[in-house]
Amino acid sequence: MIEEAPEKGETSEVFHILMNPEYVSAIEKINDEYYYWDKVKYRVPKGLKPEDFWNAVKQTRIIGSNTYKFSVCSFFYKETNMMQSLLHHFDMNFGGTIASSNILSSKNRQYYLLSSIMEEAIASSQMEGASTTRKVAKEMLRKQAKPKDKSQQMILNNYNTIRYLSEHKDDDFSPELLLEIHKQITEKTLDTPEDEGRFRTDDNIQVVNGMTGEVAHNPPSYTAIKSTIKELCKFVNKESRSFIHPIIKAIILHFMISYLHPFVDGNGRTARSLFYWYMLKKGYWLTEYLSISRIIYKGKNQYEKAFLYTEHDDNDLGYFIHYNLKVLNQAFEELNNYLERKAKENAAILEYRIPGLNERQIQIIKICTEKPSSMFTSKDLETRFNVSVKTIRSDLEGLVSVGLMETVPLNKRLKGYTRSKNFELRLEEIRGN
Repeated sequence: MIEEAPEKGETSEVFHILMNPEYVSAIEKINDEYYYWDKVKYRVPKGLKPEDFWNAVKQTRIIGSNTYKFSVCSFFYKETNMMQSLLHHFDMNFGGTIASSNILSSKNRQYYLLSSIMEEAIASSQMEGASTTRKVAKEMLRKQAKPKDKSQQMILNNYNTIRYLSEHKDDDFSPELLLEIHKQITEKTLDTPEDEGRFRTDDNIQVVNGMTGEVAHNPPSYTAIKSTIKELCKFVNKESRSFIHPIIKAIILHFMISYLHPFVDGNGRTARSLFYWYMLKKGYWLTEYLSISRIIYKGKNQYEKAFLYTEHDDNDLGYFIHYNLKVLNQAFEELNNYLERKAKENAAILEYRIPGLNERQIQIIKICTEKPSSMFTSKDLETRFNVSVKTIRSDLEGLVSVGLMETVPLNKRLKGYTRSKNFELRLEEIRGN
């Protein structure tokens, strides 16, 4: 569990530290990373007691902080230089920079969007215990197959919920929207189906540390859920007198749902979905292309610590805000790297350029070259390329007509497509023409 921080020390010592430019510079570096006591104590300037230095750090976070109160809790946070820098970075990049590039053109956007939604749905479910591999999960989603177990059902639910959130990004936040999101996320995955889309009705719930098994959080009483959700709706839907950056507001919404734990199960997935929804609502369209949960899943321990640090340090939400901004930045960097890889792949596809064939057909030919045993169905490729069955069937039949593919009966109604026996010879002949 989290090490308890020292109690407040002598005010005179704190004042002495804050009057020294060298010490203040050290504090600013610590605040930029929003370190907790367990790391601060190893970064104390020579000649100072760790406890005194920690109290000085705490004082700088309290001065000029923002405080927000709900009936079940109040919290504060200090916007650091690092936070402001990242927020500016997101404001500048999440609205148009990539949208205007050739990589994420209107032609390719749907393809990338589909892949991103799949990644987000899989990672968010894996965080909650889904054991299906990414490969199997993606195959299920692409083929629109029926889930075989609870893990696959969780992933399908997350996938459908993300699409629902995008369609309802202009809605106000309400208890009804929250319950509908939870219902979609937990469909056919709870021990008691009646708990889908229903607030918990007792206090038999604890948040347990996944690694140690210790109780990490005791949520507020179920009797406070409805009133707190109403407060949260007002907080989300109405602009306050003091400006709150939309991304920080999305993070606060994420935190409050997790803190309140209004449901028997599915609280984490619901909270992360609401962060995603509010980002879209406020115009950060690029959020749809970010796999935020995948970054969190890679370092789930740090995600849990961000909650614990906040609770152990007088509800200082700076830890949770700082963590989520770093995750958002990392997800953005991964997207850029992904798009760069795709750009190189698209350039490589030019090697397969054949007169009379469209880009989808060329990609199919590329797959057939690299994986000769590949078998396709119209339904598989419909999801992969985000086009109608009629369109993709026409593409496949076109490849059959030029001798690059052949059909294989799978059953009385369904047929598959595979590369022809004379594929390489035929490909050379067509290129020669």
